[in-house]
Amino acid sequence: MATSSSRRVKLGSSASHLIGWLGNETQSANVLATAQLHLKIRSAVSEILPASMRGAFEVIKIEQTALTLTVSSAAFAAKFRQMAPRVSTHLQTLGWNIAEIKLRVHGGTRLHPAGKPPREARLLDENDLKSFEDLKQNLRPGPLADAVSKLLKHHHANNGNQTEN
Repeated sequence: MATSSSRRVKLGSSASHLIGWLGNETQSANVLATAQLHLKIRSAVSEILPASMRGAFEVIKIEQTALTLTVSSAAFAAKFRQMAPRVSTHLQTLGWNIAEIKLRVHGGTRLHPAGKPPREARLLDENDLKSFEDLKQNLRPGPLADAVSKLLKHHHANNGNQTEN
């Protein structure tokens, strides 16, 4: 079966090729422009949100001065409502004419909130342990003193294991 060259599409993994192809037809170009607009406003909203909230929403539509978002849970919606004035002010400073943010909760959507940020930890060196020893000497007996003692005991045990290996 022969295919006309105007209908033939090269298969490739290049995203720019796909975007170029979408831009050729009027309807596809409108879809592409809307998608790019949604991505830009999603990025702008994400800038002001805490990291744990950035993956839990998507832009549904933008009409006149209202932005409609779909969110992953009622808890996220409640937190977002608290932040909505700050978000709309941020969007306005970026040039978006958004005065109202509407939320739709879709618990069954495949939106995944960003996990906890990676834990930033480092091993305690001798100076750190000496500082905790000094702190322990100046603490009155109680839960804080017990916690510092436990921390020191734990780190001295680990340091002992490392020197034996």
